[in-house]
This record gives sequence, structure tokens and C-alpha cells, in this order.
Amino acid sequence: MFKLTTFRKIVLLLFLLLLPILVLYSVSTNTSTEVVRKQIETTNLNQLTFLMNQLDTNIEQLSMFPVLLSYDPYIREFLDRRPPLEFDARNAEYRIIEKLSLQSVSNGWKNDLTVIIPREKRAISSNIFLLESDQDMTGPIYTRWTYSLEEAGGKTERYFVHEIGEPAKAERKEAAQAVFRVRFTTANMTAMLDAYKNGKNNDPFLYVPGEQPVLNGTSSAEKAEQLIGLLEGELDKEPETGQRLVELGGEQHLVSYVKSRQLGWYLVDYTPYQSVITPITEQRNFFYVIIGLLLVLAVGASFLLYRNVQRPLGKLIGSVQRIKRGDYSARIDYLAKNEFDYLIFQFNEMSDQIQLLIEDVYAEKLRSREATLKQLQSQINPHFLYNSLFFIINSAEMNDRQAVVEMSQNLAEYYRYATRVENQSVALEDELELVRNYLMIQNLRMGRVQFEIDVPEKMLDLELPRLILQPIVENAIVHGVEKSPEGGMITITGKQDDRYNMIFVQDDGPGMEPQRLRDLQAELAQPMSEEVGCGTWNVHRRLQYRFGGQSGLVFEQLPMGGLCVTIKWTRSDV
Repeated sequence: MFKLTTFRKIVLLLFLLLLPILVLYSVSTNTSTEVVRKQIETTNLNQLTFLMNQLDTNIEQLSMFPVLLSYDPYIREFLDRRPPLEFDARNAEYRIIEKLSLQSVSNGWKNDLTVIIPREKRAISSNIFLLESDQDMTGPIYTRWTYSLEEAGGKTERYFVHEIGEPAKAERKEAAQAVFRVRFTTANMTAMLDAYKNGKNNDPFLYVPGEQPVLNGTSSAEKAEQLIGLLEGELDKEPETGQRLVELGGEQHLVSYVKSRQLGWYLVDYTPYQSVITPITEQRNFFYVIIGLLLVLAVGASFLLYRNVQRPLGKLIGSVQRIKRGDYSARIDYLAKNEFDYLIFQFNEMSDQIQLLIEDVYAEKLRSREATLKQLQSQINPHFLYNSLFFIINSAEMNDRQAVVEMSQNLAEYYRYATRVENQSVALEDELELVRNYLMIQNLRMGRVQFEIDVPEKMLDLELPRLILQPIVENAIVHGVEKSPEGGMITITGKQDDRYNMIFVQDDGPGMEPQRLRDLQAELAQPMSEEVGCGTWNVHRRLQYRFGGQSGLVFEQLPMGGLCVTIKWTRSDV
């Protein structure tokens, strides 16, 4: 027959303790992974959107340059009223070049500003190395940003070009008096992409279907082309901003994209998806390793506990059982080689003497313990204890750990004080601490008990009999607070006059009728009755026996409702 030994119980208990932690952590990790993943995706998309806003801001600023040039008075004068002298014309042209250069460098991007005069087949540019060509004088006017390739110095340069004509309705350069053009090289974009990347594990680039993409300086062209092949024809069907997961090179990648409102191009960034969740995965795996180590250590600790505790306890229990059955010759011959050896030695000595003491000393101890136990039990209100324990059970079932801890702590402090019988005189501070624990317990149970304790510090060291305040506070809750659905307030204050120390316990409940209040005060002088109650009568009489006939309880109806119970006793220092 299978038997749950202490060792097996401990191992099972440890496993049951670790299993909920493991399950909760797994659920928490999965939830955290999802939250962090979404947060990282949102952050990546926000950063990409911010970069695109920077790009669009620069491009929008460049878009305004041709407009500003078309309204410049020097340029207008140069176009409309040509100076008669070649020398003056050359000076005006130099002045325009200087203005174009200043306008060009006002933007952080490297750009060229050009004024094209088709009828004269000439161009004035901020770039002194610009070569005039027939293509500059003919062809359509690029009123939208246009991507173009130009051969320069044996290599192909890539530009974005934007033009406006004069007059504005002109669609081709041949029909325009002048064309104002701004262009910038894609190297500006590459520099911004490099600054955005800055050693991170991502790879941003600019892309539009049908054109060669603009990559960052360290981009993987092969992966970019592969990704473009997957996105070809798909982005136009999607919102202008979004994210998706794609597989590149057998690995999942998170792709984020934002469309430029100025160029119509897409700013695309992709990063290995595994790198996003790697920190969480590593943390989860580390936790599992720690749980495994804890389980191994727990089993090892259980074995040591079994070897060093359970076996000696088993020997002790067996010997005790023999003595219980009347075999007073029971001895323990086991050596635990630890602190249990002393206990075993003392047990053997006890066994030697127990036959001599069993009829007198041991029996007397049993009677004494029984009397002490009854005295302690008489001080415990079973209904209060049952209700508190049921509250702990209910809170535990609802996983309200804080409530369980608070109730258990206050209940422990309450009964530790209430069952202590060695000293019948205590400081007022200790009585107030007991009341505070009691009120905390009641507030946890009912949820509608408020209290305030304000006693002068000089009164805290005053001595009085044990359990004087708690019965009065209990009556205030039962007859005052519990009768109100909204709950109530218990106020405890202290005061001294020339003759008495006084503690006031007030509630804001319904109070009492004046006649009932007078009857209650009169009944305190009579023998204890059910109307007065054991607690109230006992407190009143104990105060009188200890401090004299002028001490005791005084009941008073409060003007705003509620009852005030005054606990007063004569001052010993007067």
C-alpha cells in the first residue's frame, strides 16, 4: 500500500508550490512577450514615421525654393528688363548666382538651384560645375518631384528634380520665359538612412515600384531586392503606414513602411523578428533553468530534512507511543549526530523519571495546563474567530493575498495579546494597539469601518487592567456601525483633567433613546444581566475595583447622533 511519508509530502508540497509559479510565469511571460512585441513594433513604426517626417520636411522646404526664386525682384528684373550693357548683365548674373548659392546652403541638404532661360538657351545655377545641355532647354516641366539619372564624370548620379515655369501655365520648357529648378542628390537620403541605422540591427531604404531603390550605406542589396520582390504590387493595396511579417533567407523579419507625402516613395525598414523578442526569450529560459535548479535543491533539502529530522522524529514518536501504551521502559538508541542527540538524551532521562512522577507531578501539570487552556479559551470569542477565518479562506480563494496577509497579521497580534495572562496590568499604549488590530480586522471583514485614534502621548504609559478598551469598541461596532448600511466611524480620544484619566469611544451610529441611556447607566450598578452584557458590566466593575468607586463607564448621547462611552479612572499622580 502506497504511503505518503513526510519526505514524499514535502517533495509533493514543493512541487505543488512551484507548479503554480511556473504556470503563472508562463502565462505572464507570454502576455509580456506580446505586449513588448507590440510596443517594439509601435516604437519602430513611430521612429520610421519620424524619419519620414524629417525627409518630407526637408523636401517640402526645397519645394518652396523655386517659388521664392520666381518672386525674387533681382531675378524678375533680370528676366523682364535686360540691362543694355553686357557688363551690367554680367554683374546682374553674378548677383543672381550669389543669391542662388545663399538660398541653396540655407537647407541642410546638398542641392542645386537653377534658373533656366530657354529662349536664350542658357542657365544660371548655384552649382558652378553645372553643364548646360539641350535637355535643360526642352522637354516637359517637372512640376512634381521626379526621379532622374544623370551621367557625370563617368558615373551615374541619381537626383530628384522639381521645377516651376514662368508663366505658371507653361507645361514645356520651350513655352516658358523661365524655368526655376531645384534638385538634390540621393546621397542626402543615404546619409539620413545611415544616421537612422547607426549600428542597429535594421536596414532602411527608400523604394517606389519601377525605380531603383535608395539604400543606406551598409545595406544588403541582395536582401533589399528580395524584399522588394515580395512587396512589389502589394504596398499600393495597403494603408500608407503599416507593418507585416515576411520571411527572408529562412528567417522571419518585421517590415515597417511609411509613404512619403512629398515624393510618393515608401520608406521601408526591416529587422530580424527574433532579435525583437530575444531578451524576453532568454529571460524565460533563464527562469526555467532557475526553477529546475530550485526543484533539484528542494529535493536535496527534503532528503536532508528526512535524514536529519524525520528519522529522529520517527524514533521519538515511536518511543512516545510506547510510553503512551504504558511501556515506560521505552528508550531511544539512535544517534542522529545533530541537535536531536540532546533531545534523545533528555527523552531517555525523562523516561527514567516518568514512572516516579506520573501520579503526582505529571498529573498536576496536566491539570494546570487544562485550567490554563480553559482560561485562554474563555477569552476567545468563537464567532469572531470563525468569521475572521472564513474571511481569510474567502480572500485566499479570490487570490487577494494582501487581505490574507493583513487579516492574518492583525488576527495573530490580537490573539497573542488577548491570550497573554502572565501580566494583568498593561500600558494604555498596548491596549490601543490591541484595539487598532481589532478595528483593522473588522474593517477587513465588513469594509465599512473607519476609525481614528488620537490619544495624547503622555497618557500612553498609564497602566490599567487588560482588555478594558476592546469590549467597548466591540459594542460600538455591533450597536453603532453594523446597523448602518453605509458603515460608520469609530473615534478614540484621550484626555486628562485634575482628577481623572479619560478615554472617549465615540461612534456615529443611531445612538439610544434618552430613557434607555439612563436605564443602561443605572444597570451598571446592578449585578450582570443580559441587557447590560458581560463585556460592559465587566469593564465597569474592573475599573471600580482597581481605581475606586468614582471610576467606570459613562454613556452619553452625541448631539449629531451616535453614542460616546467615557472610560475614566482616577489619576494616581494627583
